[in-house]
Amino acid sequence: MQHSEGVTSLPRTLARIALGGALAFAGTTHLTVAREEFQAQVPPWFPADADAVVVVSGWVEIALGLALLAVPQRHRWLVGWVVAAFFVAIFPGNISQFLTGTDGFGLDTDRARALRLLFQPVLVVWALWSTGAWRAWRARRAAAATDDGARPVSARRAPHEG
Repeated sequence: MQHSEGVTSLPRTLARIALGGALAFAGTTHLTVAREEFQAQVPPWFPADADAVVVVSGWVEIALGLALLAVPQRHRWLVGWVVAAFFVAIFPGNISQFLTGTDGFGLDTDRARALRLLFQPVLVVWALWSTGAWRAWRARRAAAATDDGARPVSARRAPHEG
């Protein structure tokens, strides 16, 4: 079952490619030049070694970035939901960085860390919009609201109404 309309706009495509490239790049830096910086986003209460979390999340970001770039259109809606869920899952790290006042990536003031928090929902929306995930969800809801596409559910009579 295809969950998108099969047509992707140029802005949506460019946004998906940009997000995929950014994720793959960020994942690579998790494993190389910014490994220590990313540890600032691992909450001190998280029950795992901060470096291990950075390495694993780096590989996940690379995989998600490549998926955004390479997965066929008929499956992109699913990639969009997975990427959005990833951004939600790592949000506690951003909150922790703000609450603990931990410096990293130039986020060396409370204001900078607070502004970074505001960017996380943008990433979620970006993932859902650029992959057509929202559009696919709306299309599935609309299809479910009709009886074989003929009559809206609200127009059907309940069995007891005869």
